[in-house]
Parts: sequence; structure tokens; C-alpha cells
Amino acid sequence: MPDPVSRALVVVAHPDDVDFGSAGTVAAWTAAGIAVSYCLVASGDAGGFDDTPRDAMAGLREDEQRAAAAELGVTDLTFLRWADGEVTPSLPLRRDISRVIRRVRPQRVLTQSPEYFWERLGVSHPDHRATGEAALAAVYPDARNPFAHPELLADEGLEAWTVPETWLMGCPPERVNRVVDVGPTLSAKFAALRAHRSQTAHRDDLETLIKGFLARNAERYASLATGGEEYVEAFQVVDTA
Repeated sequence: MPDPVSRALVVVAHPDDVDFGSAGTVAAWTAAGIAVSYCLVASGDAGGFDDTPRDAMAGLREDEQRAAAAELGVTDLTFLRWADGEVTPSLPLRRDISRVIRRVRPQRVLTQSPEYFWERLGVSHPDHRATGEAALAAVYPDARNPFAHPELLADEGLEAWTVPETWLMGCPPERVNRVVDVGPTLSAKFAALRAHRSQTAHRDDLETLIKGFLARNAERYASLATGGEEYVEAFQVVDTA
């Protein structure tokens, strides 16, 4: 695994995915001096719980994601604007994610697991799994292969880049091999989640629910922790060097 990591890229399907799944971890990374960038595949135009007009939802959710990212110290965001609810791990999507990888040149990519999490099916939204599959294909083999998506090099001057490690969130429990203590960064995580007002304003119990989930993680994956962690985010970390 690379040491030290100076740049990380988060690739997720929708605004708020990173904040529900890994905002505490991202906050810990930025606090450690890692420059984190986001790539959002869809803009969440099929989401929301209020009367916001559909044609205004995507712009609203992008603004919410920018505000949430700022709470964690992230300012570099790319919106690919694929149709919400229609994401597939297509070659064009792999190319688009490869473009961002080659631009950012991260030593670490965090994305969504392409596998089902049967215990909490909502984690495994089809867009999430498709994004994870496309992002993994972009990590290997596309972004590192100068002959894949040749227009990225020929027309845009984006040199091939190898990502040494990939973190998967929302993976099946048996895949978890890394946990991050997010007790010190809970306030940043909740600030980021509150920025997604169209998705979270209707939940008075949001912080209680999230704390409960993170506490269960800490209990379930105690063998992976250093000891004493009360709240953890859990991941499958894959060597992709």
C-alpha cells in the first residue's frame, strides 16, 4: 500500500453517497493533509422528499454536495451528469471515470462495492453497484493502459495512471478488512449530511440512526480495530497496484 498518500479520489453514484458511507473517513484523510477529490456519476435528479420541481433537483443536489464537501475540506468536484437511476458500467462511463483518475492521479480511490449487501439492500442501489463496477474497471485496466480510451491521451494529453489501492464502501460484511475510527470526525460527518437538506431534512432521527449503525460496525469488526473505537466506518481495501 502506498505510503504516504497525498491524493485520493472518491467515485460515487449520487450526491450524499459519500457522506452516508464514508464522510468520517474523508474528514480524517483531509485532516491528515490528503487532497481529496470527488467524482459524482449522477446528480440525483430522481431523489428528494419534498416538492422541489424535478427540473431543479439535479442543480439543487449538486449545490448540496458542494456544501457537504466543503464541510470535509473537499473543493475539487466533478459531476459527470449521467441519468439518475440509469447508470450502467458501460465503456463510456469507464472512459469518463478514467479521465478523472488520469487528471487527479490519486494513490487511493474510494468507490462503492459492485456486490450486493443483502443485509441492507438500500446500500446496493443498482446505480451504486454499476458505479463501483465501472470505477474498478477504470482503475484496472483502463486508467493505467495508454491504449485504452486512446482519445484521453491523444486529444486531452492525459497520461496513463496506476492507482495502487482501492477502497470499497458498502461491501458485504465478509469482505470487510479495514475500519476507520470516525469518533473524532462525527461532527464533520453530520455537518456534511445536514447539507443534503433535500435528502435528510425530514429525518429528525438521522444522527441517532447513523451513530447506531457506526456503533454496530465497531462491535462487529472489533478484531480489525486497534481497540476502544466506538464508531467506525468499514471498507474492503484492495491492492490494485
